[in-house]
Amino acid sequence: MAPSATYPIISTTHSGADLEAISDAVDEINVLKFKAAQQVTEILNDNNNSSVPSSPTSESSSTTHEEEEEDLGDFDTPSHFDSSKDHSRFRQYTTAESRVLNFYTEQHTKQTVSHNLAARAHFNSPDRKRPEMTIWQAIECLNSLIDESDPDTELSQIQHLLQSAEAIRRDGKPRWMQLVGLIHDLGKLMLFFQLASGQWDVVGDSFPVGCKFSEKCILHESFSANPDSGHAVYSTEQGIYAPGCGIENLMMSWGHDEYLYQVVKDQSTIPREGLAMIRFHSFYPWHREEAYGWAMKEGDEELRRAVRAFNPYDLYSKSDEPVDVEAVKPYYMELIDEFFPNKVIKW
Repeated sequence: MAPSATYPIISTTHSGADLEAISDAVDEINVLKFKAAQQVTEILNDNNNSSVPSSPTSESSSTTHEEEEEDLGDFDTPSHFDSSKDHSRFRQYTTAESRVLNFYTEQHTKQTVSHNLAARAHFNSPDRKRPEMTIWQAIECLNSLIDESDPDTELSQIQHLLQSAEAIRRDGKPRWMQLVGLIHDLGKLMLFFQLASGQWDVVGDSFPVGCKFSEKCILHESFSANPDSGHAVYSTEQGIYAPGCGIENLMMSWGHDEYLYQVVKDQSTIPREGLAMIRFHSFYPWHREEAYGWAMKEGDEELRRAVRAFNPYDLYSKSDEPVDVEAVKPYYMELIDEFFPNKVIKW
């Protein structure tokens, strides 16, 4: 018999359908940006291959690079599940443009140091009644909260999570990475557990606060209304941080990535790379645009490569065929037990 879940008073202020609408729109923008960057890279590579003569040392250099890739383990190999996908099937930028613009204007205005300190204080407060449930119960909870409010949804939450996990599994990635695919969006429960003020501090690209907002952040100009943009310290390049402090020591904008990381980091045996996939998969300015390099220390490049390896399974698996939930549930229940010593998790 499954352990009983202890649920908090569920907030009815926010609509699950509205949350998913903006989350999907943000994903659409990121998909299109990724494809545009790929096309530029392909053009540059074609130009370089056609204009630069081959070097006698090129073969040995290529071999050395491949050997370095192998040292990171098989989680870092290219994804195969999406190789035959027609990425143009995703909706175009103009469909999401207005909605995303309004969303990021609010997010970039309100994600301040003050807000983030208050959010963390509330999360860690001894007076907060923390929900208690298993991982699978959390998946079912998210599924019902989102989909029951949106009868026209084409893809349920449980399907997206299982499609991500199954794509990772088919590509032969490690079991811990399959688990990350299964749970990576569970942080969205924070909106219903009264741990967020609105959609703007649940979804969207993430970024550190307490330092200058990078120009590599999407719609960077909308940070102009953020009070921290004029702060004597927070507006400087490194702000409250020291050079080489480490990516993991940045105070990331409060959202579903950071919330889930805070929940599972001490309640699971997920390795450092997996925790980085959870915490930084929306940190596009860093893992895609290579901003905030001043904060990186030894070992952080491996984390960035881990996040990049996970990214396609989050963005592109939504169009896969539906997964037979009951058929795969025993496998994932065993996987959950492997990495969560305590079945009941405090949220």
